[in-house]
Amino acid sequence: MKLVRKDLEKDNAGQVTLIPEEPEDMWHTYNLLQVGDSLRASTIRKVQTESATGSVGSNRIRTTLTLCVEAIDFDSQACQLRVKGTNIQENEYVKMGAYHTIELEPNRQFTLAKKQWDSVVLERIEQACDPAWSADVAAVVMQEGLAHVCLVTPSMTLTRAKVEVNIPRKRKGNCSQHDRALERFYDQVVQAIQRHVNFDVVKCVLVASPGFVREQFCDYMFQQAVKTDNKLLLENRSKFLQVHSSSGHKYALKEALCDPAVTSRLSDTKAAGEVKALDDFYKMLQHEPDRAFYGLKHVEKANEAMAIDTLLISDELFRHQDVATRARYVRLVDSVRENMGTVRIFSSLHVSGEQLGQLTGVAAILRFPVAELSDQEDESSSEED
Repeated sequence: MKLVRKDLEKDNAGQVTLIPEEPEDMWHTYNLLQVGDSLRASTIRKVQTESATGSVGSNRIRTTLTLCVEAIDFDSQACQLRVKGTNIQENEYVKMGAYHTIELEPNRQFTLAKKQWDSVVLERIEQACDPAWSADVAAVVMQEGLAHVCLVTPSMTLTRAKVEVNIPRKRKGNCSQHDRALERFYDQVVQAIQRHVNFDVVKCVLVASPGFVREQFCDYMFQQAVKTDNKLLLENRSKFLQVHSSSGHKYALKEALCDPAVTSRLSDTKAAGEVKALDDFYKMLQHEPDRAFYGLKHVEKANEAMAIDTLLISDELFRHQDVATRARYVRLVDSVRENMGTVRIFSSLHVSGEQLGQLTGVAAILRFPVAELSDQEDESSSEED
């Protein structure tokens, strides 16, 4: 993301002009936009024209509109963002108050104005414009006959290809059908890797599977690469890292990212940090439940006691339509930081973010046990009984 201009007043009202450069930037933009904001961007509008003879025709004209945002639609697989709203600035083609949908595109500038830019939104702009945040990872999660080729960016896990091949079982004295099907499966996975993994950007390709599938696949892939003199795969051989996962389904990617070998290799990527924080929370919940809490009320109480060491919060909560509810989450983040706590904002499009969402989207690891909170929990559960 490129920051063209930033004009903020003392009360944090104002506007920023940005140019999204990567598909990832569309996700950042989706998180910056809120209902009630004003968005200025160029768009195409169908305009009816009447000629001197009275015949009516229609032309598609590119014009710049300023909309008051009413609805935001994001397609995570295509990384497309559509913003619907009413026109709030004079325009020769579009009446004031008329509805229009702007489709924001990479490499096309837009200006976003807000009555209040809070700390979470400003931090997201900072991250989006910092190239160090796009240290990317690719992953192949596989089992016999099923593979998912994913891209793990700082903000989301994108499934780029799903390979499914029916593998017949080995028969006594005749394994040829099984072996041929397995080779066909491996070939398709290799093709998917070459098609979807940009080795100029990706610093590590995780190959995760149960059993020996990953070893057999990697052996096959590099044997074929030597035979066919595939320079792309041979030059990037060191980027492939084999790890264990319980299956070839997308959710098994979390286990792969938890692997200590992976964590050290990806120590500077946001995704690995999120997975480790969630793992630490679960361990704390298991061994010292007085130091791990989730749910907004409990986490706010722990924050009042200045007990929060690490706050885990989903970016989904900052897209809440109710301004007061959103402000409550922003206040919590600011307060934890003031008390020298660490804040980790999880992407709801990451596997770890989805898991945090199942825990209400907000959780905390505490510096010290807060017994009162545990007592309240016991009381409320006994009341429910």
